[in-house]
Amino acid sequence: MKRALFLLLLPLALFAQVRTQTGNVITEDVPPIPDRIAEKMNQYQNVRSASFADWSPDGKGMLIVTRFGETNQFHYVESPGGARKQITFFRESVSNGMFRPVKGGTSFLFTKDVGGGEFFQVYSFDMATGAYEMLTDGKSRNGGGLWNNAGSHFVFTSTKRNGRDNDIYRASASDPKNAQLLMEVSGSWGVQDWSEDDAKMLVGNYISVTESYLYIVDAATGAKTQINPGQKIAYGGAKFAPGGKGIYYTSDEFGEYQQLIHLDVKTNTKTVISKNASWDVSDFDVSSTGKYIVYEMNEGGVSTMYLLDAKSRKEIITEKPPVGVFGGWGFTKDDAKLALTVNTSQTPGDVYVLDLKTKKFTRWTYSEVGGLNTDNFVLPTLIEYTSFDGKKIPAFYYAPKNGTKPAASVISIHGGPEGQSMPTFSSVYQYWANELGIAVLVPNVRGSTGYGKTYVSLDNGYLRENSVKDIGALLDWIATRPELDKGRVAVYGGSYGGYMVLASMFHYNDRLKCGVDVVGISNFVTFLESTQEYRRDLRRVEYGDERDSLMRKHLNAISPTTNAHKITKPLFVAQGKNDPRVPFTEAEQIVATVRKNMNPVWYFLALDEGHGFQKKVNRDHFNNAMTLFWEEYLLK
Repeated sequence: MKRALFLLLLPLALFAQVRTQTGNVITEDVPPIPDRIAEKMNQYQNVRSASFADWSPDGKGMLIVTRFGETNQFHYVESPGGARKQITFFRESVSNGMFRPVKGGTSFLFTKDVGGGEFFQVYSFDMATGAYEMLTDGKSRNGGGLWNNAGSHFVFTSTKRNGRDNDIYRASASDPKNAQLLMEVSGSWGVQDWSEDDAKMLVGNYISVTESYLYIVDAATGAKTQINPGQKIAYGGAKFAPGGKGIYYTSDEFGEYQQLIHLDVKTNTKTVISKNASWDVSDFDVSSTGKYIVYEMNEGGVSTMYLLDAKSRKEIITEKPPVGVFGGWGFTKDDAKLALTVNTSQTPGDVYVLDLKTKKFTRWTYSEVGGLNTDNFVLPTLIEYTSFDGKKIPAFYYAPKNGTKPAASVISIHGGPEGQSMPTFSSVYQYWANELGIAVLVPNVRGSTGYGKTYVSLDNGYLRENSVKDIGALLDWIATRPELDKGRVAVYGGSYGGYMVLASMFHYNDRLKCGVDVVGISNFVTFLESTQEYRRDLRRVEYGDERDSLMRKHLNAISPTTNAHKITKPLFVAQGKNDPRVPFTEAEQIVATVRKNMNPVWYFLALDEGHGFQKKVNRDHFNNAMTLFWEEYLLK
């Protein structure tokens, strides 16, 4: 009798949760991290990057975002390779820095939230005095902070009216805390540019990745005139041409991809400026005087820069920036220099500046990489594999140089789902490849951006699980590779990628060894009912409307919580307590449900984080724990 009772209680003893708290992190069933892992990972995690924010009004220095402590903060750089003078010292990360464009100006607007909750507030910071103040209500979600050309007024969006809709407010420099409602709207809106005389603005209304609307708005009254009325178009950026007679914008109205277009407002004549219709124009900028146009083409995940003479629209040949992924464009007011951020597989983000007279690039920032020799880092190769319906799926493949062969693999799945994995710098991938001998495969499954508007819609609504089948096809590809061990494959992903991890684990349980789900959706119905109200309708366009009975049935049927009984392999779930997108309850319900199967489930909850881990101490803790998880359940 005693032996029977012992056997009955044994599973409960084996799988009872060991709950610990370290700082602001609570873990369940995560063992202590060995010193050897923390010490080796330390080099890879002491990596910094720098990104361009704005030029100072005189064009002599720039505001950048980088990290020297726990979170990203603003720094000021006065010359190429010059010291990065830290300006802000907040516990939370900062973003969207923009100087007030007046002669001798030293103040800038920026946004910051608390604890990852994404209820961003607009602040002003004066570099001359070090004083800062919050300009918004401290409760609602606010975005933007865009100065007009005169520096007399700025606009921003806010949900303070009802917690859902992004109304547009206008504030004066003389009374910045007393903003006036300019446009009462429904849904997600944002201001993209001011006209040269500050009389008009370009304002966008985002519905989904394949549908948005663009308006010219009177800056005094809020009256709006739609561009391309009656057409369903996806817009990207938009800028006024100097003089106010034209508009530059990107859209997919002429084909599969986003192209750069000039619209003559008076004649309604359109001219396509970008020369390659086979890839998206992912970003562009117009210089202050209108002399130059620069745009970035996303060519399969790698950026190509084109600089044009705005009058002739002919390309200006310049020295090429490093091959990588670009972002953060910015001309000086005198059109003498152009800044951009460059990120590559072997170097974290850094700022480069093009001298528009000499046509040469100069590197302004040199970010640290923990003392590592990045020449030894693995360069990813672009592969394609065939999915269940014959569709070609692109993926980046990081093949380890060392380690046991055939190698174990981690399939890393991006979030969004309207997103794209690019070959940017990842010290985590490099640690896996160089120190653990793990191959990393990073697919852009159907539904990803960057491959045309048809491809991005192939997973919508009832087609959701077709993207999961793309992971099954990648498992088939791995099985054909002699250098890879088909018996040692794991899945890893965050947000929507976390859902893909869970879905892959119940669809392909017998072909996977384990998985790591970070801030992932575990049930589409509970997710849609509990995500923040300001983003709920946006997600319904992508996933389906849970209020419709047939769609609700479908969403429940494909949700991981419904199918969790099929997951019998080890699972690691990580979550931020303050996540406004995927509430922490999504993590807790999948942890509780999968634990009923009596397989190992590790749980990591950061109390001061939201949708991901912004603070270095939390991010380091999680990455160390994930390394131990791979050692325990993937590599053995």
